[in-house]
Amino acid sequence: MRPPARRGRRLALPALLSLLTCSLAFALVSKDVKKEVKQSKNLEKSGISEKNDVDLKGIAFVIQSQSNSFHAKKAEQLKQSILKQAADLTQEVPRVLLLHQLAQQEGAWTILPLLPHFSVTYSRNSSWIFFCEEETRIQIPQLLQALRRYDPSKEWFLGKALHDEESTIIHHYAFSENPTVFKYPDFAAGWALSIPLVNKLTKRLKSESLKSDFTIDLKYEIALYIWDRGDGPPLTPVPEFCTDGVDSSCATAFHSFLPLCGNPVKKKDIFVAVKTCKKFHGDRIPIVKQTWAGQAGHIEYYSDYADSSVPTVDLGIPNTERGHCGKTFAILERFLNHSYDKIAWLVIVDDDTLISISRLQHLLSCYDASEPVFLGERYGYGLGTGGYSYVTGGGGMVFSREAIRRLLASKCRCYSNDAPDDMVLGMCFSGLGVPVTHSPLFHQARPVDYPKDYLSHQVPISFHKHWNIDPVKVYFTWLAPSEEDRARQETRKGFKEEL
Repeated sequence: MRPPARRGRRLALPALLSLLTCSLAFALVSKDVKKEVKQSKNLEKSGISEKNDVDLKGIAFVIQSQSNSFHAKKAEQLKQSILKQAADLTQEVPRVLLLHQLAQQEGAWTILPLLPHFSVTYSRNSSWIFFCEEETRIQIPQLLQALRRYDPSKEWFLGKALHDEESTIIHHYAFSENPTVFKYPDFAAGWALSIPLVNKLTKRLKSESLKSDFTIDLKYEIALYIWDRGDGPPLTPVPEFCTDGVDSSCATAFHSFLPLCGNPVKKKDIFVAVKTCKKFHGDRIPIVKQTWAGQAGHIEYYSDYADSSVPTVDLGIPNTERGHCGKTFAILERFLNHSYDKIAWLVIVDDDTLISISRLQHLLSCYDASEPVFLGERYGYGLGTGGYSYVTGGGGMVFSREAIRRLLASKCRCYSNDAPDDMVLGMCFSGLGVPVTHSPLFHQARPVDYPKDYLSHQVPISFHKHWNIDPVKVYFTWLAPSEEDRARQETRKGFKEEL
C-alpha cells in the first residue's frame, strides 16, 4: 500500500473526528459523561457490589505486548505475576493473553480488529476483558473488588480518565469549545470492556468497516469509536485504576522508571543524523547546539546546502517542502556504506526535535543491535484494510545497523524525493517482516499537546516542534540530564520487582 503522496496536515484524523468539533457532539458527550459519572457514583453508594460477583475466571486479561524480545519478556513476567496471584488466592487460573501472540495481522495492536475474536471466544464464560500495558502492576484482590461495583450485564467502558487541557493537533483540535469534556483511558492504568459492550462493538465492526486512515493516538481513537457520537458509552472513571500506586486501594499502578538493562549504550555507539535545510541553519540549528547536541558522541547535520559554519553535509538531494524521503534514504546509505562501520545505532531526527541522548542510551541498553530494531513512536496507516505501522519521524526514528542492512538489501525505496519518509520506511519494513517497536517515551508533538496526567508517569526521551513554545525552556524542563535522572536510575538498580 503506497502512502499518500501529499499529506497536507499529517496528523489529520478521518472524517469521524471532524464531526466531533461541532456543538452537537459537544452537547451529547457532555450530557453522557455527566450521566455515566453520576451512575458510577450511585453504584458506589449503593450496596450492589455483592450482586455483581466476579471471580478471576470471569476476566480475560490482555497484555498489550510487542514481539520484540525485550517487550515480550516483560509481558511474560506480568503474565506470570497474574497467574501467581491467582494461585495464591486459590482461584481458577485466569486467561492471560499476550497481544502480539493473538494475531499476525499488522494492525492487531490497534485492538479493535481483535474484538470479534474476543466476542466469539469469551462471551459465554467471561464478564470482562481487561487490558493493560507490560509495565502495569496489578493487585488482583483490589481489581476484583473494583469490578464488582459494575453490573457486567450492561455496557461498560472503564479506565483512568485522561482529557486534553487544550485542543491539540494530535486530536485534530476536536472539542475545541471545551477539550476537557471528552475522556479517554490511560492505558498504563489498565482499562476494561464489559462483554456486552464487546459484543455490541463486534456487531458494529461486522456491519461497517473501520474508516480511519491514520492511527495516531490509539487510546483516544478507541474512546471515540466506543462513544460513537453519543450512541455508545463514554469512559467511566474508576478511581482504583491508578498510575502512581500510592493509595492502598489501587488495583493497578505503573512504574515510570526509564528502562535500564545492564550498562547504558555508550555515546560512541550512537550516531545522530539531523535533517535540516538552508533556511533553518540560522534559527533551528543553534537551538540544537544550545540544548542536546553536546550529549551526542557522533552527530552530523544533513542539508541541501554545505554550510561550513554549522557544518552541514550536502547530500545532493534538493530540499522538499514535505516528505524528505530522498534525504532520509541518502542518510541511511551514508551510514551503512560510508560512515563509521562499528556504530550499532542510528538516530534520525528533525532540526526541531528535542531529544535526551542520555536517556536514549539507557533505553537502548534493553535492545539487541544484532536484531533488526526499528524504534520510536508508532503510528498506523490503513490498518483496518491491511496497511502498515510506522515510526513517526518528528519524535525521532531509531535504527539498529541490522535493520538498515536488511532495508537497503531490499529493493524498497522512495517513489519520489518528497514522499513521506517515515511512512515509506514503515511500508518497507512491514514488507520485510520487521515490526515497528513502539516506545511512548518518544513524542511527535510538544509537551502542551499531551495531558499532564499522561506525562506525569513518563521519563520522556523526545518532543517535537518549536511552535508557540520556548524550545530551550522545554528541553531544560523535560529532557535535560539531572540529579533526578541519576537518582531514578539508582532506584531502578535497587528496585526488586514484585514479579
